[in-house]
Formats: sequence, structure tokens, C-alpha cells
Amino acid sequence: MSYQEIKSLKLAVVGHIEWVSFINVNKLPVEGEIVHGHNFIERAAGGGAVAAAQMSKLTSREVHFFTSLGKDEIGKKCYNQLGSLGIKMNVAWRDKPTRRGFSFVDINGDRAITIIGERLQPLSSDHLPWETLGEFDGIFLTAADAEAIKMCRQARILCSTPRVRIKDLNKSNIQLDSLISSNLDPDEKYSPQSLKVKPKSRILTEGKNGGMLIPGGRYQPVKLKAKAIDSYGCGDSFAAGVTTGLAANMNIREAIQLGAKCGAECAIRFGPYNGVRDH
Repeated sequence: MSYQEIKSLKLAVVGHIEWVSFINVNKLPVEGEIVHGHNFIERAAGGGAVAAAQMSKLTSREVHFFTSLGKDEIGKKCYNQLGSLGIKMNVAWRDKPTRRGFSFVDINGDRAITIIGERLQPLSSDHLPWETLGEFDGIFLTAADAEAIKMCRQARILCSTPRVRIKDLNKSNIQLDSLISSNLDPDEKYSPQSLKVKPKSRILTEGKNGGMLIPGGRYQPVKLKAKAIDSYGCGDSFAAGVTTGLAANMNIREAIQLGAKCGAECAIRFGPYNGVRDH
């Protein structure tokens, strides 16, 4: 698979957005402590947004993002910011506030995240162009109901995070090409026995230590080109790379290598992605 062929892929993300404030601190705060922040930026982030932004870097074609936002000022900011990255925004607008978050990043690149509000996700009942899902070479899934997940299976390649909720994956009764999760994040832990339909592969990421491919065994990390600055978004950038690689007919090991490069590039920058000007 050539670089030019990857550029021609038609890709999509179905998932969620959070408006996140990123703050550099010398160390993560503990109970009762006041810390001073610097290098403050705000981005439309969350798993779906990060994956869509990463896919947009990998392909020359417009990446489609099926999502949901609140009818508020923050929702409009998310829509405009991601649209400026060449992402086609397919939005189900809600009479609810858009979810917010705060990510504190210390000098070692470690982060602590606080999320405020309900996760808004696209639903099969929303008036979105669901009929186009079969046109995509690859889709990465972070949030949707069971019926929407089932419709996503029309794509040639479908990968997901367990944050989409195992119960909805099971209810959809479809087989994923890969279920990608962090082996370090308690929120992404699940029992393999809880899966009704076994995915073709499972990937458990472990940051700087690489991770585990099941079946297949361990894989090694990609060496960083510079010092790690911020770990936010590395996992979703990795997943976007894996999805893109599989859509490009790479074998799973090659796709993991592409994903690892995407994650490594994310780790050496502040915030979830580049390409947005602060005003």
C-alpha cells in the first residue's frame, strides 16, 4: 500500500466531542494545594474529535464525523474548530449543554482530566446521513447506540473503543475488525468474556511500553522524536492510525506500526492536535 493510496481513503468517525481546556502545571495538584498554570489552550477534543483530526492528517479526502453537540456557544465553537481542520461535521444538535473538560498536564507529560456534563452521542434516530456509511473504507467508533453501531458495520473496516459501551456493542451483534483499548485506563477495562461477538483482534495499549495484540502477542512502541509533552489524545490518535492502516489493507502488525507513529507524534505536542490558531 503506497502513501498515495492511504491519502485516497474515505474515512469516518462516529463518536463524541468534549470542549477541553488544556493547562500546563509544574506538577499535578493534590488535595488542598494551589498550583499555577501556564500555556493555556482550548480545543474541541474527546475521543471522536481527536480521531477525526488524526485521520484528516492521514488522508487527503474529507473525513466525515458523525456526532452530537449542544445548541450552545461551546457547541458552535466545536463545530467551527473541527470544520477548519477539513472535517465534514454531521451533527445531531441537542437542547443540552455541550460537555466540557479540563486537562492538567505536568512537566513529565502526564495528565489528569476532569469532565463536566453528559456525554452527547449520535443516535440511529438522528437525521444524519447514515445511509452513506457503506461508502467508507474505514470507520472508528467512540460513541453511538446499538442500532447506529450496527449501521456502522456497513463500512469495509470498523474499529472501536470499549468506551462505546460493551452492552451496546453486544446488542448490535456485529463483529469488529479491532477493539482498541488502553490497558492503563480503568475506564477502558473490560472482560473478554463479556463480549458477545469476538472481534477479529483486540489491542491493549500501554503507552511508552507498547502494548498487546490478541491474538499475536506484544508489540513494541515507536521511539519519540522529542521529549513527551502531553499524553492526552495519544490513544485515540493510535486508534485512528490503526483504523486507517487496516482500511489501507495493511496487516494488523503494519496497522499497529502506523497507529504507534500517530500516537508518538501526539505525545510530543501540547493539546490533542495541531492546526488550530488561538485568538
